[in-house]
Amino acid sequence: MTAIAQVVKRTGAVVPFNKERITNAIYRAAVAVGGRDRTIAESLAAQVVAELEAHNPPSHIPTVEEIQDVVERVLVHTGHARTAKAYILYRDERARARQERAQLSALPSTNIPWHKVWEVLDWAVAHDLHTVERLNVRLARGEFVEIVRETDRAYNEDITTASEMIRARRAGLKLVMVAGPSSSGKTTTTIKLTHLLTRMGMKLVPLTVDNYFFDLELHPKDEHGDYDFETPQALDLPLINEHLRRLIAGEEVHIPFYDFRTGKRHNDRTPMRVGADEVILIDSLHGLYADMTQGVENALKFRLYLEPLLQMKDGEGHYVRWTDLRLMRRMVRDAQYRAYNPQRTLEHWHYVRTSEKRNILPYVSTADYVVNTGLPYELPVMRARLLDHFERWVDEYRDDPLRTDAFARAVRVARLLWAVTPMADPSADESAIPPDSLLREFIGGSCYTY
Repeated sequence: MTAIAQVVKRTGAVVPFNKERITNAIYRAAVAVGGRDRTIAESLAAQVVAELEAHNPPSHIPTVEEIQDVVERVLVHTGHARTAKAYILYRDERARARQERAQLSALPSTNIPWHKVWEVLDWAVAHDLHTVERLNVRLARGEFVEIVRETDRAYNEDITTASEMIRARRAGLKLVMVAGPSSSGKTTTTIKLTHLLTRMGMKLVPLTVDNYFFDLELHPKDEHGDYDFETPQALDLPLINEHLRRLIAGEEVHIPFYDFRTGKRHNDRTPMRVGADEVILIDSLHGLYADMTQGVENALKFRLYLEPLLQMKDGEGHYVRWTDLRLMRRMVRDAQYRAYNPQRTLEHWHYVRTSEKRNILPYVSTADYVVNTGLPYELPVMRARLLDHFERWVDEYRDDPLRTDAFARAVRVARLLWAVTPMADPSADESAIPPDSLLREFIGGSCYTY
């Protein structure tokens, strides 16, 4: 039992101290360099706490910075140099990210597909859907069905363009990757793309990289102690690379099977071989992550990136944030299919975003094509399903120093949804959304099997 009861966050808030968070931070750094022994991380965390107690009076409340300094010293002094380096680099990266957020950059981010964003904005203006106000005008005219048709037509045309680009390179192509952050619509897009390419005469062989997860007990955990499936280090990247190289060379490999019920991976389960005229298809959160396919020549890959690039200003003149759209989708989907509390999704979303910023967004510029999965008509649908929740969360988190991120997101999304005109009859309007709509992946009723 430690004598340390509280810690001071960078915001100045005083919150309860939790040694497990130190363990998780050390273990995440170890995993980044190939370590998988959590007991070592627990032992090192205990040393960190012991040093904090030994060098400070009992009444002292340590800051986050103080604790991180001690973690670095303990890692170095105990001979864990590689883990210490990973921890220091991650800490430095977070510091630089905070500095960047505090400054107005004069240069546009290279992680944003600006040309695609302009195309989407031009489409939104042409269809009178570039602001919530104009969306409301069209909804008031009873044009929900027309908005659905116009939006789905643009989305399907985007996928058709991607399929034609892939077909043009089919002679030298061995790997197609559909990538994108959480709830960007990878499942529906992959199915639609597969149908198009099959009709074009291409033969696709799907490879499910989720089967390459390490055993659950070896996964890094987030700050709240939940296993982190969002990080690419949760996957056996060397084995994925080995299998891809061998498959492309025409060899047979045995694909593992990951049992999510038990959290165990069973190796050498399913034999797989790719023919000379077949292409491997991967649908993955980290499809653009360099280390996942570092052993495959770029000329053999086609990388497709998905993002809901909605170009619509809210009632206060700010563009709707893409991450907020995906947050709402994930809430609805996880409640629909996984009996997962949407409030828990909100509370952990900043960890999802942290992983995206580190492991997904830096690689957007490597994509061969970007598909916009933003749907203007999802806003009135989400209003009917989630507004009451967000308004309640705003009140619940208002004075909670541990949930400042959740509070900020709840305020922003509540304001956005409140500004959208409610549907007169949500059930009737939702019935106008076709079964092959991307939104059906999240709200249910899809004609595709997930």
